[in-house]
Amino acid sequence: MVLSKSHLQLKIPRKPTSLEQPIMIQWLQQLPKYWRNRNAITYLLWPFEVIYQIAWYLRQVAIRLGFIQQHRVNATVIVVGNVVVGGGGKTPLTMALVQRLVKQGFRVGVVSRGYGRAQTSLQIVNAQSLASEVGDEPLMIFQKCNVPVVVGAKRVAAARQLLNQFPSVNVLVCDDGLQHIALQRDIEICVMDATGLGNGHLLPAGPLREPWPRQVDLLLHTHQRTLPEGFESLRELSSFALTSDGQQVPIAELKLNPVEVVSGIAKPEAFLAMLAQGQFQIRHSTALPDHDHFQTWQPSHPELPLLCTEKDAVKLWARFPQALAMPLVFEPEPSFWKAFDQLFQSRHRYH
Repeated sequence: MVLSKSHLQLKIPRKPTSLEQPIMIQWLQQLPKYWRNRNAITYLLWPFEVIYQIAWYLRQVAIRLGFIQQHRVNATVIVVGNVVVGGGGKTPLTMALVQRLVKQGFRVGVVSRGYGRAQTSLQIVNAQSLASEVGDEPLMIFQKCNVPVVVGAKRVAAARQLLNQFPSVNVLVCDDGLQHIALQRDIEICVMDATGLGNGHLLPAGPLREPWPRQVDLLLHTHQRTLPEGFESLRELSSFALTSDGQQVPIAELKLNPVEVVSGIAKPEAFLAMLAQGQFQIRHSTALPDHDHFQTWQPSHPELPLLCTEKDAVKLWARFPQALAMPLVFEPEPSFWKAFDQLFQSRHRYH
């Protein structure tokens, strides 16, 4: 199947509600085309990039001089993040880390900003939480990993809240937060997808949040490799889809008939490409802004099976319980796990 523009309809509301992100954030997360390579617009924005870079270096000086304090909490802190704007596979890696550490007997908690929610206050995720209150990704992590999750714009406050409420936790995984240096960390993992470094420029001339190269403990490519260094990972759709009540539907059955697809993620083209590679008969697809809550969206073909990502499902099932979530199989290569285990064993100090 060849993907065309008709398969990807990007709908960005002119007047976002309190549950939707500001238009500027939506625009940034779409990774504009001029960020993919250098062009005239790149150089037109160069003066603003210089201002951004100066501000970044001044911040580093302030950290070294102690004007910006870093706070340690009573747990081993693992930060998963990236250096470019937009999704890069942080949450799948966060869940893989949590599941591995729990299996090894560690008591793990997760802190996250909770993008796409209506408020910025600290929230402890529970079984009754809504994505509009805590964010879609934290809710998905809670449901799939069954560990304490706290969301908050300030990572230090979120970490302290989690440890106060769950004092037995001895490992904290921070889903996104590479640039939030107030929370002192023991391990930093940077993820990078097929976008790589884009045109290599800092915001707003390029997608970089900070200069690269930057020192991190581990670099994981969550899609095709774009740099010679780092580890690779497997990323593909599962052999089954999930219903709202947890039943499994073999994807072989879904491929027999046309389907409709909807998504509200940072890189919808990647999801569509996996479906196309799996030879699904996509009758219609819609890509909404990342973290969209599907409040006004309606299926174009309600008679067809409706496919979405697991991240979308935590919100979509409230309105369309018939929707089918397509789980992602995400597995870093064995050498990554070997390097991570060695690093964790050398830096974990809380028992």
